[in-house]
Amino acid sequence: MKHFAPSIAIDRLPAPVFAELAQRIGAVKAAGHDVITLGQGTPDQTTPVHILDALKEAINDAANLQYPPFRGHDFLKQAVADFYQSEFGVTIDPASEVAILLGSKAGIVALPQTIVNPGEGVIVPDPGYPDYLSGAALAGAYPITLPLLAENAFLPDYTLLDTTDVERARMLFLNYPSNPTGATATAEAFEQSVAFADANDICVVHDLAYGGISFDGPTRSFLQTEGAKDVGIELFSLSKRFNMSGFRIAFAIGNPSVISSIETYQEHLYVSAFTPIQHAATVALSSDQTCVRELSALYEARRDALFGKLQDIGWDGPIPGGSFFVWLPVPSGFTSQSFTDHLLDEAHVAVTPGHFFGEYGEGYVRISLIADAERLVEAAERIGQLNLFQQAVAE
Repeated sequence: MKHFAPSIAIDRLPAPVFAELAQRIGAVKAAGHDVITLGQGTPDQTTPVHILDALKEAINDAANLQYPPFRGHDFLKQAVADFYQSEFGVTIDPASEVAILLGSKAGIVALPQTIVNPGEGVIVPDPGYPDYLSGAALAGAYPITLPLLAENAFLPDYTLLDTTDVERARMLFLNYPSNPTGATATAEAFEQSVAFADANDICVVHDLAYGGISFDGPTRSFLQTEGAKDVGIELFSLSKRFNMSGFRIAFAIGNPSVISSIETYQEHLYVSAFTPIQHAATVALSSDQTCVRELSALYEARRDALFGKLQDIGWDGPIPGGSFFVWLPVPSGFTSQSFTDHLLDEAHVAVTPGHFFGEYGEGYVRISLIADAERLVEAAERIGQLNLFQQAVAE
């Protein structure tokens, strides 16, 4: 049988590290162990009933089973504009400033291919979501690391970038509330990002995947910043906010030239999202947002329960201001990977090693708040029984 080698673009893609982690967890479970799995980024709650009801009603209308318009339905784009006005006080033109995406992951990977030329630079946060690098790789772009450091609350510091890299850069990814650090952006951080992008002709892509899951006040949209639409866009996903991860529906919102490019690109890949899903998304955005506030409160209660027990065992780290992730330093004598392996093998607790998220993620692990509070506390108790933090407790 002939073997067809992958393209250069495929070879440039990062290794599928999460698949390897899933295999390791599966092997421990197969050996008969009760594994508390806290390494995934998939919500554990169900989609609110009113959204499911809208989906069912739309499916029962035969007219909704045909191809949707290539660029999506106008009623959904209008709902996005109305939502941004009510939620963030941001005025959006639904005709020119909204693109419908089949999930924000699709937008993340596609965007560098729409406005970045081969050899130009894409600035990616480190630690950050790995698919920022995937999009850059498929575009043949040059990845530029933006270190996110604990001493700066995991916010961007553009003085850390090399001037030659900045001159080469065409796109900048940001993500707040952050995966994996749980950090939230300040108004000043977004203002500095707009000024940096404007001065260097760089397009900002702010990934608001965890919008609505915020513990220190309302989620801040990048587009609330003066001049933000002049220099970039925001990706807004319904996956986490409404527990609609399987629906695959999200939006790119902002600068019309970028929106036009991504819509043109998408027209060559697929017809837009299934019409009943667009109806369900419209209901999600247009309805009362109590379900979102309740979800955020649930994650906050889980966070507090976990940190209460972590304090007991002497494991200290930054308290996340948003998302459903906790970012914790590994104890002395371990790397991110060796500590992850140790927890899985000895405590049967699965977390994600920090180096999966970049060079500056080394020395950390990510814990997901995707189990109930009792299970999170049990995980911390199991880890405490390993006596890795006794010195910290004694001090």
